[in-house]
Amino acid sequence: MQLIHFSEDGNSRIGVKTDRGILDLAKTAKALSLPCPAYIDELVKDKEKLAQVSAILEQADERTDASFYVSPEDITFLPVLSHPGKIICVGKNYKAHVAETKSEIPKEPVIFSKFKNALAAHKEPIPIPPNASKVDYEAELVVVIGATVSQAEPADALKYVAGYTVGNDVSARDWQHLSSQWLLGKTADKFAPIGPIFTTADEVDPSNLDISLKLNGEVRQNSNTKHFIFDIPTIISYVSKHFTLEAGDIIFTGTPDGVILGHPKEDQVWLKAGDTTEITIEGLGTLINTFK
Repeated sequence: MQLIHFSEDGNSRIGVKTDRGILDLAKTAKALSLPCPAYIDELVKDKEKLAQVSAILEQADERTDASFYVSPEDITFLPVLSHPGKIICVGKNYKAHVAETKSEIPKEPVIFSKFKNALAAHKEPIPIPPNASKVDYEAELVVVIGATVSQAEPADALKYVAGYTVGNDVSARDWQHLSSQWLLGKTADKFAPIGPIFTTADEVDPSNLDISLKLNGEVRQNSNTKHFIFDIPTIISYVSKHFTLEAGDIIFTGTPDGVILGHPKEDQVWLKAGDTTEITIEGLGTLINTFK
């Protein structure tokens, strides 16, 4: 199942991608006199809410017309998850990215975090902080946790995944390198756009997905998740052995080579107002954001 999260008249709504287009779940549920969740977060945390969606879809084909569908061009997207408990990130997780930044391949996953103020949606403008001069992009596959997990082994880890989406780990490199802790450079407002689609885990093989980023139409990153240093089961297991993961937590899994930081210093042209990034992950859609 592929879902979007959008706003209409100030209200949160879920859209479902179907063969006929994006079905407005709330409008359909009202017509069918069925209960309907308003946030994708609810589906991730409560299987009964997911069952409500399935019930709506089962009756929708025969009972709906064009007015029940929305166009992506006409809606205001929201982050696919609005209330994650934790935003966890993995650094240095592609060998080519490690090489371009002249780092050493980590022996264990490099873990850091962002906060919820960093969340942003597909097509939402991302402000460049006035005192940050080296803002960079990072295309990433984002994992959404669907159940409480502690002390998991890699062989069991994927069963705790609810789904996947596309993310941009926007980074202020000048802030990031103020100390050994990366937090300041990672969690500025709107520095974690995610979307536009949440795809349930049953439809995704995360071990072999093409991932790319275009800056103003020019391809800057182009790789595949098969080049992870630490695959997703390893990441989930590692994190869960240090602290508990819960339904609704999200994990940014690392970026491939091609970031601005990896260019020779004389060729580093940092993001500026008006720049647009387009991040595409195979089967998961394209996340577009313009900086301001």
